[in-house]
Amino acid sequence: MSKPKRLHPIVSILHTGKRIRNLLIPLLALNFSGAKDGKEQLWISLAGSFIAIIITFFTGILSWLRFTYRFENDELRIEYGVFVRKKRYIPFDRIQSIDLSEGVLQRLFGLVKVQIETAGGGGGEEAEAVLSAITKEDARVIQEFVAAAKDHGINTAEAAQEKEEIYKITTNQLMLLSLTSGGVGVVISAVFALLSQLDDFIPYKRLFGSGIEKWALHNLILVSILVFVGFFIAWIIALVMTTMKYANFSVVKSEKDIVISRGLLEKRQITVPLNRIQAIRISENNIRQILGYGTVYVESAGGSAANQEGANVTLLPIVKMQQIRSILEPYLPEYHFGYSFTPVPKRALLRYIVRSSFVVVPIVIVALIFLKVWGLLSLLILAVVMGNAVLKYKAAGWSLDQQQLSLRFRTMNRITVLMKKNRIQSLEMRESHFQRKRELGTIEGSVKSGVGGAGGTVIDIERSDLQKIYNWYSRKKKNRDTADC
Repeated sequence: MSKPKRLHPIVSILHTGKRIRNLLIPLLALNFSGAKDGKEQLWISLAGSFIAIIITFFTGILSWLRFTYRFENDELRIEYGVFVRKKRYIPFDRIQSIDLSEGVLQRLFGLVKVQIETAGGGGGEEAEAVLSAITKEDARVIQEFVAAAKDHGINTAEAAQEKEEIYKITTNQLMLLSLTSGGVGVVISAVFALLSQLDDFIPYKRLFGSGIEKWALHNLILVSILVFVGFFIAWIIALVMTTMKYANFSVVKSEKDIVISRGLLEKRQITVPLNRIQAIRISENNIRQILGYGTVYVESAGGSAANQEGANVTLLPIVKMQQIRSILEPYLPEYHFGYSFTPVPKRALLRYIVRSSFVVVPIVIVALIFLKVWGLLSLLILAVVMGNAVLKYKAAGWSLDQQQLSLRFRTMNRITVLMKKNRIQSLEMRESHFQRKRELGTIEGSVKSGVGGAGGTVIDIERSDLQKIYNWYSRKKKNRDTADC
């Protein structure tokens, strides 16, 4: 039994800062609204905002004071709550994974954040338990208690020696990963999301006047340069973010877990229990596909709404496609990476093109009618859409290998999903009216992953192939025998 311990005092600042940040936009809106109604209302709204911040500040400190944890009777015991005292007891042998992370503040004080997932806690709104800032020594003690509980008392030092390194990113791989990442889209989305939040507070018309559209039309070259510069800056930001996120990336396998470590500014350590792996997903964006590289993810039954990364874990951030089999099959022998895909039939190609183009074609026709010569540019969009449809058709396929179903399809990236039969939550086959006439169908398989599911969909498979996959998945022995033939 240990004495009750508190989290580091920095937690009170972190939690208070987070709550005040969440209050910021509502308080700004309240004060802007008050300012419109006169000085008296403005002073009232300012006073209300001040009181709200003071209450948030004190409740943040009280939350920290009331949060304690201790080790007792092979359990991690947590007690917390300002007005209602709550207790959470987690037996060490029920803990499935422990994720560690070190943000900037934690690193300044030599601390670590611990997120604990249990067998019954996957898919909840948040991790089963979060210790926001404890010493590395306490985190190590928790890991040792959990390891001892899992190994039923086997010497943890011996177990540690059994760890094998699966993968360690090289400098060249890190640079290639950063240069080919799609993070620029994330940066641009974040900028637009921020601008949309500030839309009510920025007086665009007062700043730019009512003739901004005319100005833009008369300065197309300048606007194009500004857009290009904006994309370039976003790309640089994304490159730096990716480099810091995946620096020092390594994967180690112990007897029952895969442990992933990464990060330069913020260090993270994610533990994925082998028995919680639901599927393997391989993603190739267009550039990496041309270069022969891909990214491997693990779909895990762990994770939570607040920790999606615990469910969709990057296992190999960038790797030669030809090397995936040699790297992973010795450590994940139940998965087969030497698959041979059966493509969808040739008669499905026209359906892929029509399905992708039917929204764009009316837009192109309208553009040609009303924009005359400029409308010809819309043909480029149609060509891109049709080209992407052909790529989707070429990517689509499936494979059966004993107890494994593999599906390949394309969204923006080419995706390959490997699912074991006993992990598949649902396997749906469906036929539309037009598919039935062409003897085609769609297959959709899903596995449990975090709060929801994951899987894949392949459209326009040969109907006889659908029946073969159904027989393979069926619990009826007669159907299984037919599938094996």
